[in-house]
Amino acid sequence: MKPKLSIDTPDQNRFVKVNLVQGQLTEPTELAVLPNYDILVSQRRGEFMLYKNSTKTLKEAGKLEVYSKTLNTPDVNAEEGLLGIALDPNFAKNQYVYAFYSPVKPSVNRLSRFKLINDKINLASEKVVLEFYSQREICCHTGGSIAFGPEGYLYVSTGDNSTPFDAPKSKYVNNGYAPLDNREGFQQYDARRSAGNTNDLRGKVLRIKVNEDATYSIPDGNLFPKGQEKTKPEIYVMGNRNPYRISVDQKTGFLYWGEVGPDASNDDALRGPRGYDEVNQARKAGFFGWPLFIGNNYPYKAYDYTDGKNGEAFDPKAGLNNSPNNTGLSSLPPANPAFIWYPYGESKEFPQVGAGGRTAMAGPVYYSRPGASPYPSYYDGKLIIYEWIRGWVKAVTMSPAGDYVSMEPMLSNISLAAPIDMELGPDNKLYILEYGKGWFSKNPDAGITRIDYMAGNRPPVVKNLEIEKTSGLLPYKLVAKVDVTDPDGDALTYVWNLGKGIKKTTTTPELQHTFAKSGEYAISVQVLDKDKASSKSNTVTVYAGNEEPKVDIALTGNKSFYFRENQLIIRYWFLIKVLL
Repeated sequence: MKPKLSIDTPDQNRFVKVNLVQGQLTEPTELAVLPNYDILVSQRRGEFMLYKNSTKTLKEAGKLEVYSKTLNTPDVNAEEGLLGIALDPNFAKNQYVYAFYSPVKPSVNRLSRFKLINDKINLASEKVVLEFYSQREICCHTGGSIAFGPEGYLYVSTGDNSTPFDAPKSKYVNNGYAPLDNREGFQQYDARRSAGNTNDLRGKVLRIKVNEDATYSIPDGNLFPKGQEKTKPEIYVMGNRNPYRISVDQKTGFLYWGEVGPDASNDDALRGPRGYDEVNQARKAGFFGWPLFIGNNYPYKAYDYTDGKNGEAFDPKAGLNNSPNNTGLSSLPPANPAFIWYPYGESKEFPQVGAGGRTAMAGPVYYSRPGASPYPSYYDGKLIIYEWIRGWVKAVTMSPAGDYVSMEPMLSNISLAAPIDMELGPDNKLYILEYGKGWFSKNPDAGITRIDYMAGNRPPVVKNLEIEKTSGLLPYKLVAKVDVTDPDGDALTYVWNLGKGIKKTTTTPELQHTFAKSGEYAISVQVLDKDKASSKSNTVTVYAGNEEPKVDIALTGNKSFYFRENQLIIRYWFLIKVLL
């Protein structure tokens, strides 16, 4: 019989959530950790917020005037605004900060470079790097994440700027499948005009090299060579719906992103596959399918929105974009399948992701560094992915070539309120931006979190101190119990502080003590493990020599029915028993 494979996975109880900011952010989108551990945060409504590490306070560092809500269409939520932020790789020398945002006018999404001077984003320093048309007064899909690769290339994601919902007053509608409506006047319902268009920067991940004067050059290896007709050379990856959060492996240069997918819950013989969210990996430039394919290259079918008839399924080896809204090539590159994909329901391929709402996010690939190895080397080379809606974090193991091997829970004992961004700081620790669980609002659970790891002995965890009866006549008998656990399973010692200099020590989490003198006593307990690591409980005040009065309210007349005002007189009296 073969022995079972034993994998020494790190104890998840050793990860500790440190709240740096909570309840002060309004729709945060991305964060950037500065070399001095200050943290810049972009907020969708246009604010740059700065957390000062030295004072542990949050303040506004600047504000852009942005298009963040529809101006003439009140029933439609715009998702645009200040969407992404990143530091220049040489920030310590040049103080450059990049932002991706939607100005009020013109109707574009824009990548700009600013300078951070004296804790302020200097708006006068803005240099526009690139911008492209974005259709307004509609919903949805913006992308907007910015990341730098190991070669200094800047990556920025863009959404397909298409409406996933059903067109009003139409007999044949989208129903949560691929938006392929090419009828005149329905451009917003056709993602072939954007994500499937080789001549449009929407629904892409762009890759450029920014020069010192904020112009840019095109790196070798992008999807289309410079000068090719009906293409944009900035495109590194195309065929994206909403690549909302991206990251770049700082050793391999592989690009990762979370792709937020469509809403259809079931496969349909007429239309094609149900919706999937994806985590994708690009080792080189490529086409990743949308809106013709999804998941493991599952093909959609052509669909006629005038009569409800379908056509053939699209071919992932030879994608065809014949929409009249397409300004690019009609023949598309072969489609790449997703790295990880999952629907609303249980996933047969990736059961670890669970079921429910979905918004896939891609975090960093972790590597230990000399002097900056806060987490076990077990996580070296693992991709960290997370879910905005489901709230989980997973560590993905890959082969040396980058192929998927497995995934497992990470930070499984830590609760996160809609994690929207995750970055490794200068200390190589995870910094997580929590959007909060309400939409389009300031949330009390929004915040910035740092993840620490306790590698050695850990102190006991004290949950609550309970007193059976907090007052009584003399002699007053105190019965106390503390709820405590030790993460390392150590034997524990309890040092009880009973107030007025009275202390007792036990080896059990319970104590009985009789007070002979009247007075007020503050009760607490310190719990120590075998290595003297300790934690202290809450304090409960008790009273000896005087018992709390008991109050009863006695009613006469009707006790069960409701009567309107002035129709009933209730007679009552108090029975108060005071024990002295």
